[in-house]
Amino acid sequence: MKIAVVGTGYVGLVSGTCFAETGNTVTCIDIDADKVQKMKNGQIPIYEPGLEVLFQRNIKQHRLKFTTDLAEGIKNAEIIFLALPTPPGEDGSADLSYILGVAKNLSEIITDYKVIVDKSTVPVGTEEKVTNILKQKLDTSLFDVVSNPEFLREGVAVNDFMKPERVVIGSNSDKANSVMRRLYEPFVRQGNPIIFMDPRSAELTKYAANAFLATKISFMNEIANLCERVGADVDLVRRGIGTDSRIGKRFLFPGVGYGGSCFPKDVKALYKTSEENEYDFKILKSVMEVNKKQKLKIADLIIAHYGPNTQKTIAIWGLAFKPNTDDIREAPAIETINKLLDKGFKINAYDPEAMANIGAMYGDKINLCKDPYETLQQADGLAIMTEWNVFRTPDFSKLKESLNEHIIFDGRNLYDLNQMEELGFKYQSIGRKYVN
Repeated sequence: MKIAVVGTGYVGLVSGTCFAETGNTVTCIDIDADKVQKMKNGQIPIYEPGLEVLFQRNIKQHRLKFTTDLAEGIKNAEIIFLALPTPPGEDGSADLSYILGVAKNLSEIITDYKVIVDKSTVPVGTEEKVTNILKQKLDTSLFDVVSNPEFLREGVAVNDFMKPERVVIGSNSDKANSVMRRLYEPFVRQGNPIIFMDPRSAELTKYAANAFLATKISFMNEIANLCERVGADVDLVRRGIGTDSRIGKRFLFPGVGYGGSCFPKDVKALYKTSEENEYDFKILKSVMEVNKKQKLKIADLIIAHYGPNTQKTIAIWGLAFKPNTDDIREAPAIETINKLLDKGFKINAYDPEAMANIGAMYGDKINLCKDPYETLQQADGLAIMTEWNVFRTPDFSKLKESLNEHIIFDGRNLYDLNQMEELGFKYQSIGRKYVN
């Protein structure tokens, strides 16, 4: 099939590349001329494990192309995916200006039937808004609008796309459903479902999924905080409830809150939708409040230990919001760094992939280091913010040699309490006893 993908951000580039990998011809369209030229030259603009191999292969085999020209990009396409940003406004609502702007442009250049797919995460009613814009200049026989939300996890997005647990298609058109089924059938050969529904239900499905997962995270962080008060161990509690098939093991790990491009934005947008429809979504309000507070948990522990207005230096391991990505959007490490800087601390920081993004944000306000152990030089304590594998089994003798005080503030519960005690570290983690 011939496909156009408008927008080459995270979702657009992963989607376009993976569609090309199954034999389709894909043209990715972006207004950023410099970015497009770099992609034409084989330079991938994001870090995502496994993506670059597919990216390079499909460029070489002429199935993956790039352009800044919308009319050229969609000319022969049967399907046009809109994978555009929907950033949150000040009130938390999703900004649809990019999607609606492209819809207006498409209405002026479409000449034959196209399936236009909202791939971005969009609030309920967006399909109708896009349809109404297209109808202003196009006959309805020339297009159908479909909602096809993505369920990609950063760090494993290629596998998620190539082997989806489910594909959700929101459409009122049998013709569009037939086209979408033909597109996705190669991805669900093992029997995972393509679920057809109306557009509004599809739009809400994406928000409901992310909000539910965010709720699990905030709930476990509240349990962890209670564990500290009552003397329980959250790791044991997590195992005790995670074996219940009704609950499941995933998203039960306590820590310093959720971040990234999806959960914070989507929870806010769903809450805003509930407000607009005069429904008081109390659980979501609590989820956001808990997460906001939890992001400062490690900073608060550090300030409580050293006091404010200090010149102490803290080594920070992990800057991305999760492992296997360079994405720092809404990352707990940023909240931690900002609060520590405000209290007079100095920061040595390292992350395997996010250094360039953090450097662009902070400049010389923090000291970016070339490896984890360089951060320890002249540092008074270590804070762990992201659970990269490289941090799981460090050389603890190097830590003891380098740190001025043998103390670790662990926002991801990477280390065993007994081991920390045996090694002579002070160790403060989440929902477990403190080792002093």
